[in-house]
Amino acid sequence: MGFFDKLKNGLGKTKQNFNEKINNVFSNFRKVDEELLDELEEALIMSDIGIETSTKIIDNLRTRIKKEKIQDEEAVKNALREEMIKLLDVGTNKLNLSTSPSVILVVGVNGVGKTTSIGKIANNLKKSGKKVVIAAADTFRAAAVEQIEIWANRADCDLVKCKEGTDPASVVFDAIKVAKEKNADVLICDTAGRLHNKKNLMDELGKINKVINKELPESSKEVLLVLDGTTGQNAIMQVKAFKETTDITGIVLTKLDGTAKGGVVIGIVAENKIPVKYIGVGEGIDDMEVFNSEDFVKAII
Repeated sequence: MGFFDKLKNGLGKTKQNFNEKINNVFSNFRKVDEELLDELEEALIMSDIGIETSTKIIDNLRTRIKKEKIQDEEAVKNALREEMIKLLDVGTNKLNLSTSPSVILVVGVNGVGKTTSIGKIANNLKKSGKKVVIAAADTFRAAAVEQIEIWANRADCDLVKCKEGTDPASVVFDAIKVAKEKNADVLICDTAGRLHNKKNLMDELGKINKVINKELPESSKEVLLVLDGTTGQNAIMQVKAFKETTDITGIVLTKLDGTAKGGVVIGIVAENKIPVKYIGVGEGIDDMEVFNSEDFVKAII
């Protein structure tokens, strides 16, 4: 199955949600007027895109309709798709892995699918010919190290781990040493996902960043925030919280196959200007792909 087919299948619930609401608007289509635009805006808000972003999409659509003198239903739909794609295209969806080793720091609250995402990204990179080392630096959550070890074995990658409660920065330090010794292309670092105490989280990420900057000063670095698509608007709050603690370079979206709230992707990107790098549309190790905004929008509308 190609990625677009996987995406369409994985986004089935979101597609149904969008199509029901958007098609309801167009089923009563008479002409392109303010009433149609108001109904479309309401449909977008109800599809989890969020008020601010939905208003922006409709404002842009209104301008285009006037400028291009759009009159028919299909042309409105096409323009709507294009406006969504524009909002999603805020930067490159490709990881910057220009040095060896490059570093990927993975952050996110507990339960969003962080460990699973690391395993899938590692597998994705391994299949593209990269040598990957994983640092199990989420040392506070019980069973976190065991979980990541299972995924590292599945992806056939080296894992650097220490016992529960070890200082996460020291795990990253050891992992950098291993990555250098093994001439690895990519070092992926897991981190703890506790948002209830932001100061601890900030201190921890600060220490990890210090170690990376000291030991690998020339390395390219990505900071990926993992978000669970099923949490809808709550995911937007998580982005804001993590932006206060670290410079996020990209977003990884998980569990989109289990939700009708996939529209939140557009709101997250539009409000934060952070590109989506990966999208998870299934539970298998191969069910994570590089994000493509055009394919995503076509799959939901």
